[in-house]
This record gives sequence, C-alpha cells and structure tokens, in this order.
Amino acid sequence: MRYRTIGTDPRTRREVSVLALGAMRFGSLTDEKTSFAVLDRYVEAGGNFIDTSDNYAFWTDGGQGGQSEELLGRWRRSRGIGDEIVLATKLGARPLAPGTDYVDNPEGLSAKVIREASERSRERLGVERIDLLYAHIEDRAVAPGETVGAFAELVAEGAVGLLGVSNHAIWRVERARALAAAAELPGYEVLQYHHSLLRPRSDIPSGLFPEGGLGAATGELVSYLGAEPGLTLVAYSPLLGGGYGRRDKPLPSDYDHPGNAARLTVLQEVAKETGATPNQVVLAWQIGGELPVIPLAGASSVAQLDENLAAADLELTPDQRARLDAAH
Repeated sequence: MRYRTIGTDPRTRREVSVLALGAMRFGSLTDEKTSFAVLDRYVEAGGNFIDTSDNYAFWTDGGQGGQSEELLGRWRRSRGIGDEIVLATKLGARPLAPGTDYVDNPEGLSAKVIREASERSRERLGVERIDLLYAHIEDRAVAPGETVGAFAELVAEGAVGLLGVSNHAIWRVERARALAAAAELPGYEVLQYHHSLLRPRSDIPSGLFPEGGLGAATGELVSYLGAEPGLTLVAYSPLLGGGYGRRDKPLPSDYDHPGNAARLTVLQEVAKETGATPNQVVLAWQIGGELPVIPLAGASSVAQLDENLAAADLELTPDQRARLDAAH
C-alpha cells in the first residue's frame, strides 16, 4: 500500500492510504459479518482511511441513518483499533425525522447542529476525536460564517482534526475558505466529490441541485484543485456502482453521451494491455495522476475489495495515462 498526506497543519494532517474504503452500506445492506471481514482485510493490506456519514444508510429502512457509524464503532472495539485508522464522517444531510430525506428535511449546517451531530457521531464511532469531518451538503439557509466558526470551534477543542466539504458549489467552498483564512481559522482542506474516468452530464437538475450537477468533479473543481496545492480530492463512486464491468449494473442515464464512448474504448484497450480489470485501471488512473486524488470505493465482499486493492500497485505508462486523459 502507498500513502499520501492530507491536510497542511502538522497538528492535524494525516498520512492515509491512497485507496479509501467506503463504509456506506456497512451495518445495513452489507451484514455485520461481511462488513467486519472487509474491514479486517483492508487493514491487513495496509489500508487506513475509512469513510462514513451520520446519515448512512437512512434510505434502507426509512429511518435517519447511523447504522454505518455504529458498526464501525463495534468493529473498532472488537479489534482494539486506535488512532492508527483515520476515520472520516459527514454531517448536514441526516434527515430530521424518519420517513424524510436530505432534500426536503436535512439537519443542515447551523452551529447547533454541527456541535450536536458531531457529538453523536463520536459516540457512535467510539472516538474522542473525528479525524476528518465533512460538511456533507450545502445549507444556504445558514450564513457561511456560522458554519465556518462552528467547525473551527470543534478543531480548537480537539474534537475534530481535519475539515472537509462535499457536494457544494465551488464558489461556496471558496467563500467559506476565504472567511476561515481571514479569521485565521481552520478551513476545508479535503473536498469529497463524485469523480471517475467517465464524466456525467452537468446540465441535469436534481432535487439537491436544481442548477445541475454540482456534486461531480467538473473542470472548474479540477482547476481549483490545481490552483490550491493544500487541497485533496476524495473521489466518491469512482467505479460507478459496478457500471464499468457488470452487465447487471448499466451506467446511469446521465453518462449516456458521445464523449464517454471514446473514453470507454480507451479504457478497454488499456485494461487489455495491462491485464487489469477496467475497475483497476480507473482507480490506478486516479491514484497516479498529477493532482492529489484519493479514490473512495466501497466493497460488499472481500473479493471486490481485493480487486480494488490491486489497483494501488498498478502503474500505468505515460502513454496509457495520456490516452486516458485525452479521450473524449
């Protein structure tokens, strides 16, 4: 396993594995025995960067989530896990009541919610400090300064290490970071967005993003990452839910556009040349790029995890990487 640094402050920065493990389904769609086996194998292979959220997985039972954090807490206690494992969680998108969701009834990013939700996450995870805490979705009803100040208080108290942001318009990320810098407070250093070799259409509105796809790593986000060397992109859903290799998992409809046909052709060519699977090529392309990208991939079995882990050692040639970059 290889590692990279996230964060810039010596007091909070961490060395994390180049492949993060997503725990979204653990404790709900993936049973405890399987979840524990995947977690054990990930750590055995040198992985140390695990991602969850306080709302995972509310949609499986119509509740409010918390199953994933609770399972990770049980796993930590049963294995004697300490701070050698970097845990990241998110807040802001937990439904306020069963039967609702983050579009119509999210907890939001007020100072009160940030403090109370982070306390509940620490209790479920069984930790005194959350290594990395994200603002999960936007809350335009709360002034950015309130959110910035509330996160900074948790860092100052030692309850949180690094700060991250997910699924926000980039102008709002920059506004929050500028406010934090002006006040000499810690700001967002890790950005978690959807990112993969294939690119979704960005003009399709959704309940969360009526303006279009703000949750995907657009060219603007990639440009921002290149201009801010202290930032790291954690790329969620890099394998498109199995869409690269499983016939029973077709690509989402917003990936059905001409540009992706050329990318898929080059991907298949590189996979054949390397003897790797398309999934492994996609992960290796992210891991070995010039910009700091850490793919965040879930696994519902040890076999799936082993396929992903092999990508950490896959070296693409400059020619292969150039072809993947240029395909459109």
